[in-house]
Amino acid sequence: MRLATGELRILGRLADASNATLYATVTTGEGELACVYKPVSGERPLWDFPDETLARREVAAYAVSAATGWHVVPPTVLRDGPLGPGSVQLWLQQDGADPADADEVVLPAPGAGLVDIVPLRRVEPGWLTVLEAEDGAGRPVALVHADDPRLRRVAVLDVVLNNADRKGGHVLPGWSGAVHGVDHGLTFHEEPKLRTVLWGFGGSPLRPDEREVLGALAADLGGRLGELLGDLLSVEEVVATLERVERLLSVDRLPRPRGHRTIPWPPF
Repeated sequence: MRLATGELRILGRLADASNATLYATVTTGEGELACVYKPVSGERPLWDFPDETLARREVAAYAVSAATGWHVVPPTVLRDGPLGPGSVQLWLQQDGADPADADEVVLPAPGAGLVDIVPLRRVEPGWLTVLEAEDGAGRPVALVHADDPRLRRVAVLDVVLNNADRKGGHVLPGWSGAVHGVDHGLTFHEEPKLRTVLWGFGGSPLRPDEREVLGALAADLGGRLGELLGDLLSVEEVVATLERVERLLSVDRLPRPRGHRTIPWPPF
């Protein structure tokens, strides 16, 4: 993979990210690729996740996504860089953009047009309401997302990954109408920590194609994929991932929110 072997050069930083998130390019004989470089040295310590593990969780999330064949997570590798080892993920840039021109970087639209906050009375057909609230002016609003199969795949994968941080801003458009999920550092915890803005799918039965993919994923977690994840995560976390897949297949429906703190803050 070109991301893993080319020369990595930092061009800028995404200032709003809580951990060091750097816009960079990888250069090989085949040209340049824009990417996001997250060095381990820039990870902020968290009380509930082991220190210096977020980059590995990013790569593990890509491995599981690739195994499903859904390609929700953009290609991601673990490699060395100017600030030490970290995760490097393909940048979801617009077609025709020059990855070397840091002054004209176009950020993908957060939510991919599929996650939004709208006035409460303007929830359109085909959209699912996650929660109702008030905006800063006290007006009633709703956090909503589209009932879209591309977004549903993100939601299913999040259950498998135990994603604790699926914000609307972490759902991005890709090429040819694809929808991707990014920022998977807070995944694979042994304890249930699913926090997502995609609860609109909660309680709905699994679809036949989802059951087929999850069945194959369970088998893969007991073999080659499980071995790969074992190099990135703890044994307990790999076992918990397999158990989540098996539980999904047994219950045969997506989970509903339970307890408190089921939606990340801020939601975008």
